[in-house]
Amino acid sequence: MRSLTAVFLFISVTSFTQSSEKSYSVKLDKDSTASRTLLAKSKLEFHNRSVLMNTVNEGSLKDDYAFATGVGIGITTAPFHGIQIGMSSFTTFNLFSSDLTLPDPSTSSVNRYETGLFDVQDLSSKKNLIRIENLFLKYSTSKSSLTVGKMRLNTPFLNPQDGRMNATIEEGCWISVNEWKKIKINAGWIWKISPRSTTHWYSTANTFGIYPSGVGENGRKSDYQGNINSSGVALANIIISPSENLKINLWDMLIENVMNTSMIEINNEFGTKFKYYQGMMFIHQDAINFGGNSDQSKTYINRGNQSNSVSAQIGIKSKKFNTSFNFTHITGHGRYLSPREWGRDPFYTFMPREKNDGLGNVTAMTIKTSLNWLNEKLETGIGYGRYMLPDVKDFRLNKYGMPSYHQVNLNISYSFNKFLKGTVIRFLTAYKFQQGNTFYSPMYIYNKVNMANMNLIIDFRI
Repeated sequence: MRSLTAVFLFISVTSFTQSSEKSYSVKLDKDSTASRTLLAKSKLEFHNRSVLMNTVNEGSLKDDYAFATGVGIGITTAPFHGIQIGMSSFTTFNLFSSDLTLPDPSTSSVNRYETGLFDVQDLSSKKNLIRIENLFLKYSTSKSSLTVGKMRLNTPFLNPQDGRMNATIEEGCWISVNEWKKIKINAGWIWKISPRSTTHWYSTANTFGIYPSGVGENGRKSDYQGNINSSGVALANIIISPSENLKINLWDMLIENVMNTSMIEINNEFGTKFKYYQGMMFIHQDAINFGGNSDQSKTYINRGNQSNSVSAQIGIKSKKFNTSFNFTHITGHGRYLSPREWGRDPFYTFMPREKNDGLGNVTAMTIKTSLNWLNEKLETGIGYGRYMLPDVKDFRLNKYGMPSYHQVNLNISYSFNKFLKGTVIRFLTAYKFQQGNTFYSPMYIYNKVNMANMNLIIDFRI
């Protein structure tokens, strides 16, 4: 915040100098004029976000609610010989909520939705939840760039996730090469992460286990928080576009000393007024060495483990609508693992408010439809998913004790224009219904199935 304050003071002083020119006839040299021009072309950002959330669980299981609001400010300087500086921060306030520190009496578990609006590491904190977000130095040529510092990435494995107040942000170096028409390259090394719903920065190794860690393959509570040995994360991406409508996306993520994840995705679309599109991805994972710790009771992935996943979609879209049918299968070779602190899963069957991380032997099917109204200012959407998971007591393939379930999502959003331009209001409701056996145990129901999560979200950006 002190850095941001210094920037804004500098802008104010510069503005004052400009307003005093005529009175004092100050002669500015070329460097001063260049500085004024650079600041005038810099991009200032303001973001206000408010979320009202309510979760209703089955029977006597604990319900929760919360109203959060937050303000973000930032600046990205105009390029100077290809160099830019970006800085931003975000502050969150708990305006009112149920007691989020109080666990559900029958399961001794705390809420997993409303807590994500604030700091999951300090559930009692209600105001001045401040986080420095962007703080980077970027060098760009006409087509390529190199960024070093704190930045927001959006990759299949490291991404902002599906909302709340704070997105996941990374610290490292990132290079994007776009020198060729049909080939693009992205690569980077990440050494720190500030996960969504936190206010601090952690080494990549220490992010493991900030969120609930489920159970190990022996059914005992996982004990890898603070016990993972890793120096960072390397990512590499090649995008090949043989034709205008065909794209091949190759990704590899190496978590040093823990695991490697490789993905190939192929997307194609054709048509004019109506576009028909198809996509398919295959993901393979392997443990590296001991999976993060030689003591297998404290490791993230057991030595020698692997997983294989395939996901596919077909759809049709136009300016007015978009409908897709999506399919995912994770084989029984092992759990698909991706730290929940880092982002959502990349499967086409993903629906907000649930993930299929920590699972094997999964078959999921979804259908999603969205419609645009009023010159695309109003969007309505509905999605249905059926997720067939292994038994909740199959610990080898079910890390979080999640039963099979049905999910229905309803989404309405409206984007204002004219004097309210920059304001978007969104209503999202997710319903999850039990399909698999829960053995009448509330620990397999609370915050998982037979529940509804409702959200009213207001974003304002300038």
